[in-house]
Formats: sequence, C-alpha cells, structure tokens
Amino acid sequence: MSLMRKISWHKLKSPFTSCGRSRKESANNLSSSKSSVNEEYVEAFRTKSYMEIWDKVHGQVGRTSIGRRSSSSVLPDIYEHLSENLLEPRQETLADVIQGMNLHSLLIDFFGASLEACKICELLLQAIHQTRANYQKIKRVIKLSRSVKDSVDYTGDQCKAIFGELAAYAQLKNPLSNISPVTFRDLRDGHVGLFRRLTTKHRKIKRRARSRRIWNRVGGISLVVSHSVVLIMLLIFAIHSTVGVLAAPALLACSVGVSAKKMKVGCGGLKTRLLEKHGEQLDVAARGVYILINDFDTMSRLVWRLHDEVEHCQAAAGICVKNGRCEILKEVVGEFLVNESRFMEQLEELEEHIYLCFLTINRSRRLVFQEIIGSPP
Repeated sequence: MSLMRKISWHKLKSPFTSCGRSRKESANNLSSSKSSVNEEYVEAFRTKSYMEIWDKVHGQVGRTSIGRRSSSSVLPDIYEHLSENLLEPRQETLADVIQGMNLHSLLIDFFGASLEACKICELLLQAIHQTRANYQKIKRVIKLSRSVKDSVDYTGDQCKAIFGELAAYAQLKNPLSNISPVTFRDLRDGHVGLFRRLTTKHRKIKRRARSRRIWNRVGGISLVVSHSVVLIMLLIFAIHSTVGVLAAPALLACSVGVSAKKMKVGCGGLKTRLLEKHGEQLDVAARGVYILINDFDTMSRLVWRLHDEVEHCQAAAGICVKNGRCEILKEVVGEFLVNESRFMEQLEELEEHIYLCFLTINRSRRLVFQEIIGSPP
C-alpha cells in the first residue's frame, strides 16, 4: 500500500465518531489520528530506500553541476538520463534475463508503463529545479525590500533594481507548463486501461486454473479406481493360476494404460501450476499499476497547485512592472514576502512525492521481476 493511500485511510477513519461521544473525546481522537499520520509520513522519509533515491538524485545533480555557470538555461540538463539511473531493475537487465522466456505481453506493457512513469518523474524534477532557479529573482526582490523596510520609501536605485528583477521574472516561462494536463490525463488513461486488462486476464487465468484443478482431482480419483480394479483382478487371477497366465498380456496392457493415465494427470498438474504462476505475475503487476494510478493522481494535483501559484506570482510581477507605481510595488513585494515559505513548502512537497513515486515504481518492478525469475513450480 502506498504512503498516500495509507494516509487517506487514516483520514477516512479520523473524522467519524460514534453517537454519544463528547466533543472533547472526538477532538482527542482526531488529534491522535493526525499525529499518527504525521509520524508515518515522516517515517517514510527516513527509510533507507528513500535516502538512496535522494542521494542518487542530488549526487548526479552535484556531479553534473561542477564547472557550470548558475544560469537558468543549463539547469534542466543536470537531470538528463536520471530515470535510467534510478530505475530498478534497469531495462537492459530485464531484456537480458527474460530473453527467451514465455513472458505475457501484458507484463511487457507493465514494464513499459513504469518506465514511462519514471520519465515523467524525471521531467517533473527538471521543472522543480528550474522553478527554484527562477524564484531566485523573487528572493532577491525580497532581500532588497527587507533592507529598506524601516525606510519611508524606496530610493530610485532600489526601485530600479526591484523592477528589473520583477520584469525578468514575469517574462520567464513557467517550467511546470512543460507537462500539460493532457499528458497526465493520457498517462492516467493508459494506466487505467492496462490495469483493467491485467485484472481481466488474471480473472480468466484464475478460472482456468480452478477448472484444471477440478479436472485433475477427477483424474486422480479415476486413477485410484483404476488401480483398485487392476489389483482386484490380479488377486482373482492369482487364485486361478492357469487363467492368470492366459490373462497376463491383457493385465499388462491394462497396467500400461493406467501408467499412461497417471503420467497425463501429473502433466496436467504441472500445467495448472504454471498457469497459476502466470496469474500471480499478472496480479502483482495489476497491484503495481493501481498504486501508480493513485500516486500520479496525487502528483497531478500537487503539480497544478504549484503551477497556478507560479502563474499568480508572474502575473503579479508583470502587473507591478506595467503599473510602475511605488504603492503597487510595496503591495506585491509584501505578498511575495508573506507567501515565500508556503511556496517553498509546495516545491518540497512535490519533490518528496516524486521520490516516493520512484520508490513505488521500483518496488512494483522488483516484485514482478521476482515473480518472473522465481523458482519454477
């Protein structure tokens, strides 16, 4: 179960209280539930896997940034091929291991969908990094305004510097616009379609395996009956030795037939276990896609909330520059000052959720991969 779905479950349980409970008791329960959710959320970021993802991302960013200028034009390049380094197992490993295997086409589609989701996460990390770089202009505006907050008014040089930063910020492209709502919608539609195909195929295989088990049991019962008949006949013929010698060829043929039937039943059991194994693989893949759908739904909401916030900041900066009045400038700068911490928190929340998505993608891929390469039944 993904972290966000666990949190959602806690949130579903917490607001509802039974009749007759006091308001104080309800408030205490709600507070306790919120506390447990926060602890679980914080605990997720302390896991070794999460820290490994964080180290890989920031390690690659640090190595790629060495010797580069801090200009906004080169910042997104530091995330190039990041998804290839974070994805587990990697596509080359999959191709080498499953080559020649009778792998179901839906499992191949699953690995392709998880790779595509990983690349979307890579693009979002690029957008977050670029958004932070762009916001440095607003930070400089805030810094300039704080240096004169005790003054009656801005000086001419201060106004010129602030207007220059605001004008440059207003003209920048919103990095989060690179991933449109259509991209998220298409991605979700593809995941939902794959999930339905996986679950449908899993149900069909499950029914076939159940039917095979029933027929194998029927075959086993008939085999026991056949053996019993042969033994009884042998016992009877043994009493009449002369007749037994004459009937030996017929008994031998009957014994061979029973042995052949036994082999057939055993082969049917092996096919049933292979069928069940394929069903388990599809089931694990379907669960992974389901979690991916939920995680990307949450990510989509976080992206567009932050996208709208960037649009609002740029619009306010543009209006301030166009108006050119000191009173408007003070109001806009004051708004930036008040919303700065919230804006940075939204950036961090989105980035953290992207890392969690990397974790769920890799966990699902590893589970399916283990089912594929697991010991044969």
